[in-house]
Amino acid sequence: MTRLHIDSAFDDDLERIRDLMLGMGGRVEEAITLGARALEERDEDLAQQVVEGDHAIDALEEEIDQHVVRLLALRQPQAGDLRAVIAVMKMAADIERLGDYAKNMAKRVPVLSSAPQIEGAGAAIRRQARQVGQMLKDMLDAFARLDTALAEDVINRDIEVDHMTNALFREFITHMMEDPRNISACLHYTFIAKNVERMGDLVTGGAEQVIFLATGERFGDRPKGESTATIDVQPD
Repeated sequence: MTRLHIDSAFDDDLERIRDLMLGMGGRVEEAITLGARALEERDEDLAQQVVEGDHAIDALEEEIDQHVVRLLALRQPQAGDLRAVIAVMKMAADIERLGDYAKNMAKRVPVLSSAPQIEGAGAAIRRQARQVGQMLKDMLDAFARLDTALAEDVINRDIEVDHMTNALFREFITHMMEDPRNISACLHYTFIAKNVERMGDLVTGGAEQVIFLATGERFGDRPKGESTATIDVQPD
């Protein structure tokens, strides 16, 4: 990260927090990937691995919080330095929440493994999750380099996740209308798809924090796809 303070002790503390953030983000990126794979392959062991791995993500967020509190107490940052600390705190909380969503996706695997197979559902959500995972990777790269162009690119790509979510909602509603036996499984898939969309929103929020950290300016209105609240599927 670009050095923001002439005090080397402050820089060292902020660098340590940055490294913890990137480490936590890497774990979350892996959790999203493995959770989606477990869902598609109905792999309950892999899903349990994701669930158990969330403890390490929570521990990293707690460690980051402790470092931030220490930095605030000892360094008493002002202006741009304080902006950096606030941005990092917000990003850490959002990344931890991403891990929770990945864990929740994995928790649904045992239920869906014993439910009727919904053709293509697991693969479609895995593609949606892959998009979010790549956005997260790029957001973390943007954070590490304070790359505002890459951060803005991440923000603009969130609309693709919205489009994927809308397409999945229509597909799941159709499956439920065609065969009531699909309702339970499709409801689980619908919740998962919506959670993945929320992951995209959190990553986008992180990219906005990168821009704020680098420039001190807030990003304008982000592009959004059609809301799932407006989806209307009519029976044949």
